[in-house]
Amino acid sequence: MLTKIYSASIQGIDAFPVTIETFGERGALFSIVGMPDTAVKESQQRMVSAVTHSGVTFPHRRTIINLAPADVKKEGASFDLPMALGVLTAHEVIKVPQNKLDDYMIMGELSLDGSVLPVRGVLPMAIKAREMGIKRLIVPEGNVTEAAVVNKVEVYGVKSLAEAITILCEVSDIQPTVINTREIFASESALFDIDFSEVKGQDSVKRAFEVACAGGHNLLMVGPPGAGKSMMAKRVPTILPPLSLGEALETTKIHSVAGKLSRGSMLMTRRPFRTPHHTVSPVAMVGGGTNPMPGEISLANNGVLFLDEFPEFPRSVLEVLRQPIEDRVITVARAKYTVNYPASFMLIASMNPCPCGYYGHPKKKCTCLPGQVNKYMNKISGPLMDRIDIQIEIQPVEFDDIANTVPAESSAAIRERVIKARSIQQERFKGDKGVYSNSQMNTRLLRKYAWPDAEGLSKLKERMEKKNMSARSFDRILRVARTIADLESAQNLPLASSPQYPSAMAQAVNSPVLSHHIAEAIGYRNLDRSDYGTTF
Repeated sequence: MLTKIYSASIQGIDAFPVTIETFGERGALFSIVGMPDTAVKESQQRMVSAVTHSGVTFPHRRTIINLAPADVKKEGASFDLPMALGVLTAHEVIKVPQNKLDDYMIMGELSLDGSVLPVRGVLPMAIKAREMGIKRLIVPEGNVTEAAVVNKVEVYGVKSLAEAITILCEVSDIQPTVINTREIFASESALFDIDFSEVKGQDSVKRAFEVACAGGHNLLMVGPPGAGKSMMAKRVPTILPPLSLGEALETTKIHSVAGKLSRGSMLMTRRPFRTPHHTVSPVAMVGGGTNPMPGEISLANNGVLFLDEFPEFPRSVLEVLRQPIEDRVITVARAKYTVNYPASFMLIASMNPCPCGYYGHPKKKCTCLPGQVNKYMNKISGPLMDRIDIQIEIQPVEFDDIANTVPAESSAAIRERVIKARSIQQERFKGDKGVYSNSQMNTRLLRKYAWPDAEGLSKLKERMEKKNMSARSFDRILRVARTIADLESAQNLPLASSPQYPSAMAQAVNSPVLSHHIAEAIGYRNLDRSDYGTTF
C-alpha cells in the first residue's frame, strides 16, 4: 500500500514542503531514498524501538520511503515521527484514509521509548503549512506554543508516538493549542532590569544613543576603561521601539531555525541583543557551516549586535560586516547550497583609544609607544569605519557625577521620544517598500527627505573639504541629520488619540533639515578626523 504524509524541512529561515511517500509490501528490504543525511538514515532504528515501546508491532516487511522532492538534501531527525506513521499506515497497522492524512503536516524526533522530542524550525514549518492550506499540524509538545502562534491552523502537541496515532485515528481527547498573539503583545511588560537612569553623567553620549535608536543608526564608542561604554550599550534595548508583529515573527523564525528558542517559547516580543566574544569565527558571525545555520549577524536581526573591544576581533570577522550593513541581508554561498539570511541589525561597537586604554585620558598617562595608537586604530578598516554613522569619544565620568544621587532621565522617557521619531519615519516611508527607518534611505530618498538648507549644505561642504571625507560619509551625515530633525519634531507631536494628530504628523514628516541638525550630525563623525592619533 502507498501512503503520503506531509512534513517540511528548512532552507535558510524558510521551510519547504517534504512529502513522505511510503510503500509497503511483502519482503524484508527497508530503504529510505530522496537524499537523506545520516540522521535521517539512522531513523529506522529509532522507529523500530519507538513503535515497539508504543504498544504496536513494527511491520518487518518490505518498506520503501521516498522523501520528495528527491533532489534536495533532507537533514535532521524531524522526519522520525511522520516516517513512523507512514510505515504504520502503509502496512495498515493503523487504518487512516489518505484524504485524512492530507489534512496534516507532521514533524518530530522520536526517542527509543516512543516519546517525541522537540525539533528546530517549527515556526517556519507552521507558516508553510498555512500557505499550503493544510488544516492541522502535529508537533512535539515542546514546540506546540511556538507553532500555535500561526493562526488558521489547528496545532496538536504530542508527547509520544502513541498520542500521535490516537489523533490520526480520531480517538484522542487532545485539543488543539490556541494562542492569541495580540494578547501576547498587550501583556508584554516594557519593564527591564536595567535603565539609563542608572548611568551617571555622559549626557552627550546618551544623546548620541537616542539619535542612533531613533533612526536605526550604527554607533561606535571610543573611550578609556571604566567610562561606561559597555554599561550604556547594554541599555540600548530599553530605549528601542517595540517589535511589530511582522518583526516578531521574522525574529522568532530565525531563532527557531537556529534552535535558540527555549522550550515552551512563543513569539519573541523583545528585540534581540547579541554580544559575541571577540574570538568568534567568520562562519559563526555570518552563518553557514556543513548544515547551514544563521550566524550572529542574523540572530541580531531587528535588534542589536554589540561588539565590545572592537579591534580585538579578527580582521576577517570585521570585514564580513561590510556587506550586510549596507544590504541588510547576508548571502552564504557554498558548493552544495546558497541561502539568504536577513541581517537588518543595529551595530553598536566599543573600543579603547589605544592598547593601554589611556590615550588622551585627562589624569592617567598613556604608556603606548609612538605609532601604537595609529596602528591600533588601523585595525578597523576605513571602509568599515565609513559605514558607522555615529562615532563618538567618551571621557571618564567625573566624581561629582558618580556621587550624584539624583537619578538621570529614565529609559522610558527616552524611549517615548524614540517611538515618536520612528512613527514619523514609518509615515514618511509608507510608500517605499523595504524602508522603515532613516538609516535605510537610499540616494533618491536622501535628496527627497534629507537635503539640508543652504547654510547646512555650506557647513557640510566645509567639513568634507577640510577632513577629506568620502561620499559615503556625506550620506551618513544626512541620514543622522534627518533623524535629529525628526526627534526635534517629535517633541511637539501629540498622542495618536489627539484630533490634531494627522495634521501634526504631516507637519513632522515634512519638517526641514536645518543647519543646526547638520552641525550636530557632523559632531558625531569624530573618527573622520585626519589628525587622530596626535590629538584626542
